[in-house]
Amino acid sequence: MNDALKKAEAAVTEASVNTAAVQVALAAVELAKAAQAQQQAPPPSCSHQAKAPRSAGEWLAIACAVCVAGVGISFAAIGVAIGGLSAAILALVVRSLMRDFQRKG
Repeated sequence: MNDALKKAEAAVTEASVNTAAVQVALAAVELAKAAQAQQQAPPPSCSHQAKAPRSAGEWLAIACAVCVAGVGISFAAIGVAIGGLSAAILALVVRSLMRDFQRKG
């Protein structure tokens, strides 16, 4: 009976070693499959789409908007110039009045 027990223990030990070896081998195969799948995966493609070129109507609208904005800026510049000129004339008039009051006083 002792001999049969030793044989059974040896068989169990061998089976457990074989099971561990099989598990390691299966893990290696799975790892190889995963590495191969990563290599075969196509690189991510560009997801944005190129814009269509602008039509003649869009370019005409842009040109009109630029012209209107240019006219608006020029009117604003004229307004600033008129305001500056008015302030300068006012300063000259006030200075002249101050001189006149200082001479008579």
